[in-house]
Amino acid sequence: MEETLKIRIENLSFAYGRRRVLDGVTAEFQANTITAITGPSGQGKSSFLTVINRLWESIPGARATGQVSINMGGVFKEINELPLSRLRRNVGMVFQTPNPFAMSVFRNMAFPLKLAGTADKKTVEGRVEQALRRAHLWEEVKDRLNEDARNLSGGQQQRLCVARALILEPEVLLLDEPTSSLDAKAAAGIEDLILELKTQCSLIMVSHYMEQVGRIADRVLALEDMRFVEKIG
Repeated sequence: MEETLKIRIENLSFAYGRRRVLDGVTAEFQANTITAITGPSGQGKSSFLTVINRLWESIPGARATGQVSINMGGVFKEINELPLSRLRRNVGMVFQTPNPFAMSVFRNMAFPLKLAGTADKKTVEGRVEQALRRAHLWEEVKDRLNEDARNLSGGQQQRLCVARALILEPEVLLLDEPTSSLDAKAAAGIEDLILELKTQCSLIMVSHYMEQVGRIADRVLALEDMRFVEKIG
């Protein structure tokens, strides 16, 4: 099947105050693939992810120039022209450290639906179960839905965060070092999940674990001197 272009980035630059971390980046990302972003710490890998879903806008002094467009239904939409709520529904994000909210497992999962205006109880319950099943977490938490999500193990918390990101059925999923705080067994479970998810969405993953990158990435981009260099083999 011919690959479909999902994200187009043209002449992107990004800075925190006077410190520039991206300079004239141009890149394209295909649908239903896993792209790994590698490179030394502090070079702007995580910042690049925040540009795609505009999280950077809440950081004082940060600024971005250039163009980032996402293919939505065959039409490229420039992210700065999209309502933030629509962008975040289409571009989910999972962070380095699991960040369950201080509420029950069920309420953690239902929260994005509430923000999106989904109020029907049966619809919410069905969507919560579906997302937890996609993250291979349902069987482990179905009897703990009213328990504080922070009582889950580290690996379970990270899968919960993945499930929470999936509940709005995003077309793009951003992953910022998603296994760095997990033990080997939990990390392997997240890797397997990531591989499964590429049939449903496009994934961009920051990772400094080169063995992990070799196992799951379809493509590797190294951030060097504020621009991407494609790595082959």
